[in-house]
Amino acid sequence: MTTATRLFHDVGQQAVAWLHTHRDGFRLEPDADPETGFLERFKPVGELALICKVLFREGVSGSRESAMARSLIDHAWREVLDGGRMLVRAQRTEPASPIPFEVYLPFRELGYSQPELERAVRLNHRLESWAALEVTPVRRLGLSRFEQRFGLEPSLEPAEALRRTWLGRRPEPWTVEGHTAYAVTHTVFHLTDWGERPDGLPEDLAAYLADWLPVWLDDWLDLRRWDLLGELLVVDACLPRPALDARVWEGFAAAQLPDGSMPAVGEAPTGDPQDVFDMLYHPTLVAAFASVLATSRSLDRLAG
Repeated sequence: MTTATRLFHDVGQQAVAWLHTHRDGFRLEPDADPETGFLERFKPVGELALICKVLFREGVSGSRESAMARSLIDHAWREVLDGGRMLVRAQRTEPASPIPFEVYLPFRELGYSQPELERAVRLNHRLESWAALEVTPVRRLGLSRFEQRFGLEPSLEPAEALRRTWLGRRPEPWTVEGHTAYAVTHTVFHLTDWGERPDGLPEDLAAYLADWLPVWLDDWLDLRRWDLLGELLVVDACLPRPALDARVWEGFAAAQLPDGSMPAVGEAPTGDPQDVFDMLYHPTLVAAFASVLATSRSLDRLAG
């Protein structure tokens, strides 16, 4: 294993270890204030399932890391989601919300099952409200791809959904800022099924990204925006010829805290442990995601 590949791998191994140690931070708030919303706490659980699915799929993790990931996903399903029953409760609470469906799909693809929720999803999918839900273009693209993966007719064809996104329009690249950059990264995630199908990225978009991604990586590295930098490193790994820039990766790895967590911006946050977890879990998940894809692509390159 080369030095660069070892660096990619180590970042992910440490990130997964932190997530496993702090797995109790993934919890719901059944009695949440109505202004906050019961469904808000489901997002971290869905993201955890997506990243664990990537880790299992790529098959480049060591046995210890894989065991921790399996423990994490089992904990999320059994303890946090109560075997999927909390997803059913969430669907009953907000029948038109796609959140329970979005959270459930990666668990379903990993072999977990909640038949009552599946019946509710198929029923709700027939309602006009499901397709009429006003969401951002990139979210609509994601829902269309999730519907296809579930076996449903997409509410909007993914090709049309893509045309409505920022990246699909390929506007001036120097107009990218934080919010727009996240729309770019998630468009790539949805098109490639979170790195599983790099060929799902159209050639013109791949060329556009290959031209401008190095500039964006430099910008966010200089700004120490680690969460966004990690997502852009994932985008790099989804390109036909990923750069796997060692200099950028070294800067990213240096930002990882000694316990394996990754701050979103700048230095480590402080305060209430649950508040700190809420600030760290996403960039740490992103670090694990970027790590496993970069490791996989690096090993493919060595094998080739």
